[in-house]
Amino acid sequence: MDFTECYQDTCSAVGLAARAGDARRVQRLLKRGYSADVKDNRGWNPLHEAAASGSTECVRLLTTSNSMDSCDYVNSLTHNSETPLYFAAKNGHVRSVKLLLKVAADVNLKTHDLSCPLFAAVDGGHQETVKVLIRHGAEVNGQRSVSGWSCLHQAVYRGHADIVRMLAGVSSLEAVDDYSITPLFLAAQYGHSQCVEMLAGAGANVNCQATDLATPLLIAAQEGHLACVEALLAHGANPNLYCNRDQWQLPIHAAAQFSHVRVLERLLEVTERECECSKGKVSPLYQAVLSERPASLAPLLRAGYNPDAQPCFGYTCPLELAMESSYTQSDEGVEIVRLFLGAGASISDQAHSLALRSFQLLQLVLSCRGLPPSGPERAALAGLALAEVDSASCWLPLLLRAGMEPALLLHPGLFEEAGEEVLSFFLEFVNWRDLPQEIQNILSRRQAVSSVTTMKPLEGIPPLAHLCRLQLRACVGSQRLAERSYVQRLPLPSLLHDYVQFSDVFRKHCNSIGILSVS
Repeated sequence: MDFTECYQDTCSAVGLAARAGDARRVQRLLKRGYSADVKDNRGWNPLHEAAASGSTECVRLLTTSNSMDSCDYVNSLTHNSETPLYFAAKNGHVRSVKLLLKVAADVNLKTHDLSCPLFAAVDGGHQETVKVLIRHGAEVNGQRSVSGWSCLHQAVYRGHADIVRMLAGVSSLEAVDDYSITPLFLAAQYGHSQCVEMLAGAGANVNCQATDLATPLLIAAQEGHLACVEALLAHGANPNLYCNRDQWQLPIHAAAQFSHVRVLERLLEVTERECECSKGKVSPLYQAVLSERPASLAPLLRAGYNPDAQPCFGYTCPLELAMESSYTQSDEGVEIVRLFLGAGASISDQAHSLALRSFQLLQLVLSCRGLPPSGPERAALAGLALAEVDSASCWLPLLLRAGMEPALLLHPGLFEEAGEEVLSFFLEFVNWRDLPQEIQNILSRRQAVSSVTTMKPLEGIPPLAHLCRLQLRACVGSQRLAERSYVQRLPLPSLLHDYVQFSDVFRKHCNSIGILSVS
C-alpha cells in the first residue's frame, strides 16, 4: 500500500474535518462520540491532519479530548513513523508546534528514514519553528538522514543562512556523513558562500577532506563557485593540499577540467608550481586537454606553465594527447593544438606522426612552425612521413608546398604502397626520366599489372617548361621556392610565379581528393 497517497475512503469524518481546519465540526463530532484515533491508509489520525494543516484549534480540541490517552495520542505514529509534531514542524506551523510541545510531544522521535521534527523544520526553512524546537530540547547533532546528514548539513544544503547561523552556535561543525563530508564542504559544493563564511568564521575546518580526499576548495573550484573559493582562501584553505590518493590532484586541476576560468585565474595566484613538470605529478594542462577546454588552457599557458609539462598517461607531453584525441577535428581540439604550438611546445616524433595522419593538423603545424631545418631534422620528418604511407594523400602535398625536397621522399616503399593518384601527383615534382632504377622498376611493374592507370608513361619526355621549373628549384632550393615573397622578387614575368611554385599541380591534386587548398 502507498503510505504517501491518501485514499479518501479510508479517512474518518473527524480526520476530514481536521484536515479542513473546521474546529466546530471537529468539536461536534467528538461530542457525538466519534473517535479521534481512526487511521487512514497512511496511518494518519485526525491529530496528524490537524497538525499538518496548521489548525491550532483542532489540535487543541483533539489533544484535550477525554477519550484519548494524551501522551500516547500526541506521539502517535503514522506507518512511516511521523508524529503530529513532525508534520507541524515540517510545514512551519509554529503555534501548533508550541501547543504539541506543551502537551508532552516528544521532540526527538525519529521517522523510519531517521528524520525528526527539527530536521523537517530545517529542511523547510522555518526559522521560528527551529528556534522553538531547540529551546525545547531538540537534539541538534546526530545523523538525521539515511546518508548521515545532520540538521546543519540540511540547513547548509538548502542555503538557509539564518538557520545555519543559529545551528552553528550549538551544533558540531565537523559532523560528517557517509562520505566524511562536513557542512562546510557541502556549503562550498552548492555555492552558498554566506554559509561558508559563517561556518569558517565559527571555526569549521576549511581543509577537511572527504573519503576520496576532496577538500572544500577542490569542490568549490570544480563547481565554479568563485565567491566560495575566495571565502575559503581568506580563511586559510590550502590550495596545495593534494586531493587524491595518487597525490597529484589540486583545486587548480578541477578548475582547469571544468573550464571555470575566473576560478582558475584566482588559483593560479596561490598554487605552487610543483605540479607543472615534477615526476609523479600531473600538469593541469593535461586536464584542459582531456576535457577539451581551450578556455582553460590559455590562462595556464599565459601564466607560464611549461607547454611540454611531464610525461603522463602514456604520453610524453600534452600536445601528443591533444593530437591523438578523437576530437582533434573539432574547433576546440584544433584550438588546443594551436595554443600549444603558439606557446612553443616541442613537437615530438609521435606528435609529428599523429599530425601526418590529419590534413588539418599537419597544415596547422606547418603554418605555425614550418618545416624543421634542413639536415637530419628534416630527413627525420621525411622518414616519419614515409612510415605513414596510408595518409600520403594528406601529407605529401602539404610537405611539398612547405618546401620539402622531393628527393627526401624518393623511397621504394612509397612507390610500392601509395595509390596511383598520389604517385601521379608526386611525379610532377621530379624528372621521372632520372628516377633511381629501383623506383623505375616498381613503377613499370605497377603500370604493367594495372588495367587502368593514371600515372604518366615513364618513357615520355617531360615538357621543357616543367624541366625548367625543376632546374629553377634545384638552383634556389625547395624551401625558397615555396615562399611567395621570394618568388615575386625573381626576374620572372608575374604570369610564371604560380607555375614555378607548381600551383597548377597542387590545385589539380586538391580537387581530386576533395580539399580546398594546401596553402
